[in-house]
Amino acid sequence: MQLIWFRQDLRIHDHAALWHATQSGNCIALAVLSPEQWLRHDDSPAKKIFYLRQLETLKSQLNQLNIPLLIKCIPLWKDVPDEMLQLCLRLGINAVHANIEVGVNELKRDAQTQKNLEKHQISLELYHDQTIFPVGSICNKSNQPYQVFSAFKKRCYELLSISLPQGYPAIAQQKKIELNLELENTNISASTYMQSPASDQLQQLWPVTEDYALEILDNFIDSKLEYYQQERDFPHLNSTSQLSPYLNIGAVSIRQCLQAVFRKQNGYFHIDNIGQQTWLDELLWREFYQHILYQFPAVSKHQPFKSNTQKIQWRHAEQDLLTWQQGQTGIPIVDAGMRQMLQTGWMHNRVRMITAMFLTKNLLIDWRLGEKWFMQHLIDGNLAANNGGWQWCASTGTDSVPYFRIFNPVSQSQRFDKNGDYIRTWVPELAHLNAKKIHEPYAYEHDQALNYPQAIVDLSQSRKRAIEVFKAI
Repeated sequence: MQLIWFRQDLRIHDHAALWHATQSGNCIALAVLSPEQWLRHDDSPAKKIFYLRQLETLKSQLNQLNIPLLIKCIPLWKDVPDEMLQLCLRLGINAVHANIEVGVNELKRDAQTQKNLEKHQISLELYHDQTIFPVGSICNKSNQPYQVFSAFKKRCYELLSISLPQGYPAIAQQKKIELNLELENTNISASTYMQSPASDQLQQLWPVTEDYALEILDNFIDSKLEYYQQERDFPHLNSTSQLSPYLNIGAVSIRQCLQAVFRKQNGYFHIDNIGQQTWLDELLWREFYQHILYQFPAVSKHQPFKSNTQKIQWRHAEQDLLTWQQGQTGIPIVDAGMRQMLQTGWMHNRVRMITAMFLTKNLLIDWRLGEKWFMQHLIDGNLAANNGGWQWCASTGTDSVPYFRIFNPVSQSQRFDKNGDYIRTWVPELAHLNAKKIHEPYAYEHDQALNYPQAIVDLSQSRKRAIEVFKAI
């Protein structure tokens, strides 16, 4: 008997571990819920609810394949290896199949699980599934991992031009398996973890199912990809894929995304337009940060990629941090982004950069506090991507923006939200202002009745302060 262990890969199509497991015999599926571990990793309520809803749909899909799904609650990952061994012995499992996860704690959990199982002649088979290329496989001529995205991307382009990765075949229905009633009673309904007032709203904003994720992908490729490069930075436009939550829990695979990019080229690596290339580059940024997380595990331990930036003297400014968190900074584009995240669990990527750089440069507050806040509220919170993005903005990471290049949030707002449509959506108290005043209301409005705070910091002076602090190291 084979056990397929689902983690951040809640789908049945193009699934490496599932396919290999079903080729080796009858399968039982397992998902482990670890609420205490989720808290330690700052996973947001939105992300947990989204995951659990998708888990319920996966259970239904597996039932159609006659693959029973056990859902076990093991609060902390340190207890998973022993619990896994006991479960495998009770079920008569010969091998456990799972897709590799690259975080430090995940790798440690899997290594101990493998050690425990092998003592009883049970194998743990791990597969590369969440990245285009196996982590650790993209190296320079000195066999060292790339630390700069442009060189990493160039190597990826070379490999993709030789061959695009193919998806795994569809899974055939297996014979029905009758589980012992005692084991069935160990099932824990995912619905017991879904009690949240935000659940209904999230369900409307972010529907689940594998079919829905693939529909989003197809619609993006067919109607948005061509204009992606020109429109992706404008937050009031619906021009991005918004696939990140689905990629993050594995409702859609990275291979499916890559195949969709080149669908019109019949699966051959041939770039016909700048939109196609730009979105491919975004997929490779996602890839790059996962490789960095694997090759440089210190970044997942709250350490900066550039070690010398550990010396930066960040400000301890709790009130400024709270004001930023709640979207009350007096900088409209920053407040719009923070409120969008609080209400929907998602923020437009351009605005993520603006809000992150405002915190780390204009407020000179430690990037790790911002990274944590994003993880606690994003539906697509991903350690590698979130850490990589924050360190880029804070000038502490790979390919980080030079410390002296600091976004002016007002200029960014005027450029990418020219008419103020995005601001009006999320900062309604400014909706009555015209397209000129809305970006910096107090530069024109001196009416005390304006129900909006003054800017908490002078952008010019705070920019100078940040440059001096960074220059000092």
